[in-house]
Amino acid sequence: MDPVTVIALVVAAALGGGLLAVTSRSRRQAAEAERTRIAEIAAGVDTELTRRQQETDARAQAIRADAHDEAERTRWVAEQTLSAAEQVRAEAAEDVRRAEERRAQVEADIVLARGEQAAARDEIARTREETQRREDRLAERESRLDSELMALADRRTTLDHAEADVAERLADVAAAEAAIADERARVLEQVAELSPADARAEVVAAVEGQAKREAALTVREIEREARDEGDQRARRIVTLAVQRLASEQTAESTVSVLHLPDDSMKGRIIGREGRNIRTFEAVTGVNLLIDDTPEAVLLSSFDPVRREVARLTLEALVADGRIQPSRIEEQYERSRIEVEARIVRAGEDALVEVGIGDMHPDLITMLGRLRYRTSYGQNVLGHLIECAHLAGIMAAELRLPIEHAKRCALLHDIGKALTHEVEGSHALIGAEVARRYGENDDVVHAIEAHHNEVEVRTLEAVLTQAADSISGGRPGARRESLEHYVERLERLEQIAASYGGVDKVFAMQAGREVRIVVLPDQVDDLGAAVLARDIAAEIEKELTYPGQIRVTVIRESRATGLAH
Repeated sequence: MDPVTVIALVVAAALGGGLLAVTSRSRRQAAEAERTRIAEIAAGVDTELTRRQQETDARAQAIRADAHDEAERTRWVAEQTLSAAEQVRAEAAEDVRRAEERRAQVEADIVLARGEQAAARDEIARTREETQRREDRLAERESRLDSELMALADRRTTLDHAEADVAERLADVAAAEAAIADERARVLEQVAELSPADARAEVVAAVEGQAKREAALTVREIEREARDEGDQRARRIVTLAVQRLASEQTAESTVSVLHLPDDSMKGRIIGREGRNIRTFEAVTGVNLLIDDTPEAVLLSSFDPVRREVARLTLEALVADGRIQPSRIEEQYERSRIEVEARIVRAGEDALVEVGIGDMHPDLITMLGRLRYRTSYGQNVLGHLIECAHLAGIMAAELRLPIEHAKRCALLHDIGKALTHEVEGSHALIGAEVARRYGENDDVVHAIEAHHNEVEVRTLEAVLTQAADSISGGRPGARRESLEHYVERLERLEQIAASYGGVDKVFAMQAGREVRIVVLPDQVDDLGAAVLARDIAAEIEKELTYPGQIRVTVIRESRATGLAH
């Protein structure tokens, strides 16, 4: 063979082997890539199968749970249905039992009704027989009455003739009496030597004097009976009102006491060189008294609202422990706002307690201010609430409008909320305030007349006066200084002793009664009654006092004889 050919074949073989090697390596790489891809696909397929298996298991679990719940619901419904069926069956059995009982009862009623029907028939028969007998007796009575009427007619005719005869005889007697009277007058005129006119005048004078005395006695008796009856009714009404009223005993003053935790707090209240106490008194307007009293200080002021604000301020400062001028001013403002809120709340609570509806807000505030005002130691707001209840009870007994009477009594001392600011009587001040805020004219009149500064014209004003007297005069309601008490007793005795014919005067029962002994030769019985009325009127005019004062005039004649 040609070498060239051999070389060519060798080269071709070499090239072919290289190509085969290259081809084989490419195939191996492709096969590896394919295996890798197949492995990834297989892994994805396994993952997908696992996920689907989990979803299938979850769905199966949910289906099993739903099936279990549905089975439970079905079982519960079946049980409820069975229970309802049992209940219906029991009710049906009970209905059947009641129906049987009702049927038995109806049958018994039928038997009873038949017996009653028979008895009713017998009773009707007896009633018919009794009615027939009564009709027969009535017929007999009618016949007897007809006979008696005829006899009465005959007697009436006889009486008419007798009356005519009597009338003729009376006329004859009257004529004879007239002749006798004329003869008697002529004889009396001759004996007495008086003309008929003079005799008539003397008789008229004597009759007039006797008539006046009898009239005075009659008037006194009528007054006594009216007074006794009025006193009895008034006493019953007032007693009922007092019994139904539950009140507290109060006694307040113009001084408030604040207790301290220890005496060292007094120095902190005074402050360095007294600056704290000076600031406190300047801001509050209240005198702060610090003495040797252990663990206590006194706050003194004529204005109870201001004193209460100061008390709350000092109480808060002591509790906080920081006492300095700026802190005092800050706490004072807080206490003032708190007291104002308490005032409004106290006024509203008073309206609710007595059952009164709408009222002007300014009047409500004034009522609340009276919570911190006292009169003879008695809290004024408590006094007004007490008076409102009393007036309402008495108005109910007298068939008067209850709320109207309560309103008059509740507002009668409203002027005391302004007596520190306005000069004048609290009754007139209160009437002007009530008129300004649109209160009814009867309410205004009751306010201005409750101390008789104007004449009383309405029943509501009288009830207001009565309630005010009861509330102020009850035991424990008020306290009075010894000087005022003695002065009032002396004035009572002076007023009674100033009248003529008075022998002795005694003020008794703490000034509730005045007993007057008169001279019997100067004051008669009628004069004694007039004297008691005049002295009572002057006491009402000149003195102011709680409750009532009884004036008793005693006239006594004594004759003494000695046997030897």
